[in-house]
Amino acid sequence: MKGLDRIEQNLRDITDNPLRRHILESAKNFKTSWIELGRALYSVWKDRSYKEWGYNNFDTYTSKEIGIRKQTSMKLLRSYYFLEKEEPDYLKNEHAGPADTARLPSYEAIDILRRAKNNKQLDSRDYHDIKEDIFRKGKDPAEVRKELTSLIRQRQELEPEEAWEKKKAATVKRFVTVLKSIKDEIKSSKFLSASIVKEAESLINKLEEQLEAIAAKN
Repeated sequence: MKGLDRIEQNLRDITDNPLRRHILESAKNFKTSWIELGRALYSVWKDRSYKEWGYNNFDTYTSKEIGIRKQTSMKLLRSYYFLEKEEPDYLKNEHAGPADTARLPSYEAIDILRRAKNNKQLDSRDYHDIKEDIFRKGKDPAEVRKELTSLIRQRQELEPEEAWEKKKAATVKRFVTVLKSIKDEIKSSKFLSASIVKEAESLINKLEEQLEAIAAKN
């Protein structure tokens, strides 16, 4: 059963729960009311209401009742929560009435704004410019994402030491993962002596300490 067909069927079946019906109606009008859908889903996720409706977890509920994939439902949750936490004025003022489709940023665009806010390489001015592109100019999410990627790359070039530290940490993490795998294989197969296994464990511990030092530094 396709997503919209599933929603229509559930709307016919579920008549005794206003919240569930509201969510289904919002999902039906997904393009123009994602904020309402995100708001309702956040409430369901926070209160675990889905358990009262016979679902073991949130992902099963959104998949089976609403026909939304896990990736989409999580983006909706994150995007709505971001607006509630970081841009409450938008929810109170600009989105207080019926949604204007032409002006309403997509949840993908808000998710990009959320990631920009959390990126340490960007400052408040960068965030403001991206917010203007999304809220005022209505730029396409793909265009905003491309510009954000380019901006982050520029920041990395301006801060080579920080970029080098990140690359170093990523390399050490991969090395530790490989070492742990090899160590476990040697330990279980007993191909080499216990002393060599201990040396490998000692090296892994030293590398993990170095990773902690890098993390604390950043």
